Amino acid sequence: MRLKFIAALISSLLLSTPAMAADLSKETKDYKDFVVAQIDELVTHTESFVDALKAGDVEKAKAIYPQARMYYERSEPIAESFGDLDPRIDARLADLEEEGKGEKDWSGFHKIEKVLWEQNTTKGTEETADQLLKDVKELRAKIPTAEVTPELMITGAVDLLNEVSTSKVTGEEDIFSKTDLYDFKANIEGAEKIYELFKPELLKKDAKLSAKIEQHFKEVNDLLQTYNRSTSGYDYVPYNTLTEKDTKALAEAVNKLGEPLAQLGVLLEK
Repeated sequence: MRLKFIAALISSLLLSTPAMAADLSKETKDYKDFVVAQIDELVTHTESFVDALKAGDVEKAKAIYPQARMYYERSEPIAESFGDLDPRIDARLADLEEEGKGEKDWSGFHKIEKVLWEQNTTKGTEETADQLLKDVKELRAKIPTAEVTPELMITGAVDLLNEVSTSKVTGEEDIFSKTDLYDFKANIEGAEKIYELFKPELLKKDAKLSAKIEQHFKEVNDLLQTYNRSTSGYDYVPYNTLTEKDTKALAEAVNKLGEPLAQLGVLLEK
């Protein structure tokens, strides 16, 4: 898809870029602090999720599930760098089947999602829930060791949009719960956070580009809000209630955002 091409292009540009003109050390530190805070919330919400599962409270577990995952989705540029943990926490069954594996190899949020929505019970989730919480806590312990660079942040922002345009917009991510719009929004917020951290420096370099990115973020967020039943939080309609026209409009809005966002690489030019 178009955003995959953009991600590949920006990666090649970053690799060939000379020494940075701007000191972006504060921005990288602030981004790492943001991700640490997100993963702290992920731990807290996962604990509540596990408690609800063990208490047999199906409705509470279903309510927490998409909210907890948003913290992970916002943090993916760093969280995914721990290759062994990411699939344990976030793999879809389809991902494993592509590798010749099956349900016995499966763990994490989506395995629990299947039981909650297909069987409408928490029974049988206890072991998976314990492992999920253990993995999330391990991720939190490892996050401070991650090396965060401006290159990682820029490619990460584009990759977050690519996540939206490939798995979220097609409804492949949360196929049982239909809570894809929560993940969609969290990916957009993760990319927007990176833009906001770079914005002061970008305004010095290219104010027109900054304005264009900001406008496209607004367009995507305004479009997403039309499917949000809450004015102050997150309460998205089930993804399968959207029409083909709706999903096409979302994909187009994300693609329009991805093109100028990929140009953040201007910050790395002399």
